[in-house]
Amino acid sequence: MNTWTSDELSKIGRAEEVQVTSLRRDGTPRKPVTVWAVRDGDNVYLRSVKGPTGAWFRGAQDRHEGRIRAGGVEKDVTFVDADHQVNDKVDAAYRAKYRRYAGGILNSVLTPESRSATLKLVPRS
Repeated sequence: MNTWTSDELSKIGRAEEVQVTSLRRDGTPRKPVTVWAVRDGDNVYLRSVKGPTGAWFRGAQDRHEGRIRAGGVEKDVTFVDADHQVNDKVDAAYRAKYRRYAGGILNSVLTPESRSATLKLVPRS
């Protein structure tokens, strides 16, 4: 399985927002969507604010492939459904990285619906 470089992890981890472009079933790219992403160790995670019903999340489920752009990194990725055992760690990473966004904004990625739509990003070569 491919892994992130330490430079990529640092840049993505520091980036405020991530542009996510998923691929349709026929391989054509969808419109990019801006989301928040967090790093936990050597892994990068993102969530759908609207949970599994979010349009971009449903699109990512079509092929589980796409592209991200964040912090000067542009990379083809595979969207992997995250093991729910990582949710508490991902919550903590969101709280730490986005703590300046109080209340409802930060909490939107901490709801049970959003937690159920946690994806791990795996780089593709």
